[in-house]
Amino acid sequence: MAGQTVAYLRVSTAEQNIDRQAAAAEGADKVFEEKISGKNTARPLLQEMIAYVREGDTVRVHSIDRLARSLTDLGALMDQFMKKGVTVMFLKENLTFNASSTDPIAKFQLHIMGAFAEFEREIIRSRQAEGIAKAKERGVYAKRSETIPNSTWLQMKGELDAGKPLAAVAKVYGFKRATVYRYRDMVDTEVS
Repeated sequence: MAGQTVAYLRVSTAEQNIDRQAAAAEGADKVFEEKISGKNTARPLLQEMIAYVREGDTVRVHSIDRLARSLTDLGALMDQFMKKGVTVMFLKENLTFNASSTDPIAKFQLHIMGAFAEFEREIIRSRQAEGIAKAKERGVYAKRSETIPNSTWLQMKGELDAGKPLAAVAKVYGFKRATVYRYRDMVDTEVS
């Protein structure tokens, strides 16, 4: 049964360019394009695509690491596709899988490439942790924290000074209570 061709394109951040994956989308009946980390399978468009595809459909992906960054996730996704009777093509690796596929070398390659994708992700995480540790040693690392524009803070401070509860002010302006406490404490420290 001939079905649709569906493309899945993914980059990790909004700043990254998806153009290098364009070949996967060429001639596709439907394209799912996502800008989100591949650290797990809890990706809205990935889940939408899984629900969308039917028996006889073909999913085209630029490379294995665009679909999954862990061997466990890759195996689970491939199982889902195979149970649905969906063919999966990885263009970069030149691998195609379907429920009737019995090629042990292709399966071996899939596991090896999946392991490389997972290894690469672990290296990235390790380098990030190392960089944060070094920045902390130099005293230049600070977690990103929510900021309140000066004009908004002046309005909020006026309400706090008038006796309105901090939690209520935070909720009205859409900020976390901890952020409002931090701003209030910074102002109190500057005045002292």
